[in-house]
Amino acid sequence: MKRTTARLADGREIIYFDRRDDATHRLDDPRDLPPVSTTSQLRHDPVLDEWVAMAGHRQTRTFLPPADLCPLCASTPDRPTEVPSDHYDVVAFENRFPSLSMAAATEATGTELVPIRPGVGRCEVLVFSSDHHASFATLAPEQARLVVEAWADRSTELSALPGVEQVFCFENRGQEIGVTLSHPHGQIYAYPYVTPRTARMLESARKHRERTGRNLFADVLAEEQAAGVRVVAQTRHWTAFVPAAARWPVEVHLYPHRQLAAIADLDDPERDEFVHLYLDVLKRFDALYDAPLPYIAAWHQAPVSTGRDLAYLHLQLFSVKRAADKLKYLAGSESGMGAFITDVLPEDVAARLRSSEVPE
Repeated sequence: MKRTTARLADGREIIYFDRRDDATHRLDDPRDLPPVSTTSQLRHDPVLDEWVAMAGHRQTRTFLPPADLCPLCASTPDRPTEVPSDHYDVVAFENRFPSLSMAAATEATGTELVPIRPGVGRCEVLVFSSDHHASFATLAPEQARLVVEAWADRSTELSALPGVEQVFCFENRGQEIGVTLSHPHGQIYAYPYVTPRTARMLESARKHRERTGRNLFADVLAEEQAAGVRVVAQTRHWTAFVPAAARWPVEVHLYPHRQLAAIADLDDPERDEFVHLYLDVLKRFDALYDAPLPYIAAWHQAPVSTGRDLAYLHLQLFSVKRAADKLKYLAGSESGMGAFITDVLPEDVAARLRSSEVPE
């Protein structure tokens, strides 16, 4: 892999990841761009003991542009985009409308009950392919493998930034999820705190270890492998399964067979096998209703400075689509109380995914 860095017109960093060592790119950005907002704030919710990011400047971000105006496509002589080069394999760059910024500043301090601090952190866009009409599921294995390298690279670099406590790689796919750009891409957030979901997972893992002396996630994996009924696919180094208490209509977790903290800890055979398993699962998702399935893909990595002995790297993949023509809405019980009610049995979902005809 070749890695090339440059700066966009407003000072944001851009990183090209190429399969060929002789790849070259245009590194200057001819656009006249306004400065990136540094006004993000973090406000602490004392009732839930959670930080909430305030980023009002994001209201003006690009929303569902036509294909010929896509800002993630490669640049052409008459239309410069977020990617100055006229070609690329995989590219990452700082978000033009970030929820968090390493330059964030605010004069507000809030109160003792509701403190306010600058929204320090970093938000990046990771573009999986220059092909506007591709999806992750349609990527060639070598292209998907390059994305894994980019995830590992960005996770490691962002974890080293001052003040960053957690790095989250994810993909939102489909307008039903809220995607505003249809070009195949994901995002990476570097948070200045441990997110609520991760904190709760690690607390559960801590209690499990105190009670049993074992790792919670390893026990979950072992139980799913032994039961078999919810396993969708398996390789030497990975297992993909529908969790026994799945919250979403379609949900699959991909676990490596050994406890790791971060994507960068995966060795080459594990990365190779992940690519083939993940592409297989994504194709099963799309075959479920004979149409592209909207989904969120969320990498769970260990925080930077806490809980690394408890964490267990895994990918959570889930969809809000509960039928070919129906969505799962988070209504009163889910949104109001955080109490999920699922409409389908995990065992049935796993059976349907196993039986899905995966196109070659």
